[in-house]
Amino acid sequence: MIGRLVALAICLWAAVAGAAPIGEAGARHLLERTGFGAPPGQIAEYSGMERQQAVERLLSGDTRGLLALPPVIAYERPGRLRMLSDDERQAVQRELLRQGAEIRAWWVGEMLWAPTPQDALRERMTLFWHNHFVSSQQKVKSGTLMLRQNELLRRYALGNFAVLLHAVAKDPAMVVYLDNATNRKASPNENFAREVMELFTLGEGNYRETDVKEAARAFTGWSFAPETGAFLWRPAIHDDGTKTFLGRTGNLDGDAVLDIIVLQPATAEFISRKLWREFVSLNPEPAEIRRVAAALRGAGYETAAALRAILLSEAFWSPANRGSLVKSPVDFVIGTLRTLAVAVPDALPLVFVLRNLGQDLFAPPNVRGWPGGENWINSTTLLARKQFVERLLRAGEMPQVPRMGREAQGKRAGRMGDAGRARLLEGVAQMHFDSAAWLARHGDWTAIQNAVLALPPVQPPNDKTPGLPLLRALLLDPVYQLK
Repeated sequence: MIGRLVALAICLWAAVAGAAPIGEAGARHLLERTGFGAPPGQIAEYSGMERQQAVERLLSGDTRGLLALPPVIAYERPGRLRMLSDDERQAVQRELLRQGAEIRAWWVGEMLWAPTPQDALRERMTLFWHNHFVSSQQKVKSGTLMLRQNELLRRYALGNFAVLLHAVAKDPAMVVYLDNATNRKASPNENFAREVMELFTLGEGNYRETDVKEAARAFTGWSFAPETGAFLWRPAIHDDGTKTFLGRTGNLDGDAVLDIIVLQPATAEFISRKLWREFVSLNPEPAEIRRVAAALRGAGYETAAALRAILLSEAFWSPANRGSLVKSPVDFVIGTLRTLAVAVPDALPLVFVLRNLGQDLFAPPNVRGWPGGENWINSTTLLARKQFVERLLRAGEMPQVPRMGREAQGKRAGRMGDAGRARLLEGVAQMHFDSAAWLARHGDWTAIQNAVLALPPVQPPNDKTPGLPLLRALLLDPVYQLK
């Protein structure tokens, strides 16, 4: 009887907590976890909502679309480099570097200038899928294919995971990256078959080596046309024999294998666990993962259903899970600029800032992606983060690429040509933080602290510390590395 009363009391408390406005602290937590930083205007918009209303507004899909059209870049045929002379190869490599900088700057701009929380969530989920369905320009060697893949991930960012899985499996950048273009019945290549189960869907321990071999046979013939970069089905190299995969036997092709994978409960739990670690904490409770996975499967793998189950959970809103995740370089740099309302006319310099901090967009380190968490922080990157803040706040100067003086900056930018180098240096010079306006908007010591820290500072400044020195002390506090 007492246990039932306690359970009833907890449910009533949760209902009351969920019905109350989330307030500024709740709005900041929600926006920082689902976007990049917490712009003051958006905090004001969401702080008066209760949880359900705030989450539904966020998941409404009411975005304004792309802020800028993707850059127009010439398609470079993957694999062509080995057919060129040394001089031609160097010219193509310079062009690939230029393309890489252009597409990175475009994407950074979409994240940085996302006008609404819904737009920021779309970019957050595009980045999430980029680190889940990993490909890298370093191997694909085509800015066009990487850009097309990014557009695909954005299109299904909050859409149906099963549809996205099928689309990514036929995406030419993925076909190149995981070697499925060389997968043929005479000599099956198992790379994609293995990674689609181990890293994209089921997770280790939920399939056997024989399943990898049979799946590889099913994916034979999935290729791309080097001349156009389009997906190409090559029936002549497809193994159309009988296969047995995860207990199902038949003349299975790649689509059938993916359909079987989606039917496995382990797939929904694997995706739910990764989403939980992205938005809540690194150590999810198994019961919570089962609950989110049930919501995901019940909705036919609509990603928004899993996010709704996560964002409305008590765990998401629990004080114990605030300040529990380490900011990625994107979180740190773009979140700082958005929170402080820094004017950034050109996103190109930020491409090199992020690379220097360990998150080179369109080039994750390997097929497992960026490991995240505490791996983002080491003595070099922590110093670079602090220097980024110092340069951002320094009176009369704008933020520059951390730990890279103008000479080093120029050498790297020089690979982009004189025009690219000039644009980079001009972009750095034009960034502007109006500290007086920002501080006036936030007012007192407590408001400034709450605007930038998820938890109380490790090294609290003196309560008489004036505005800009106070802000500097808070941004340099270890807690500012957390969200």
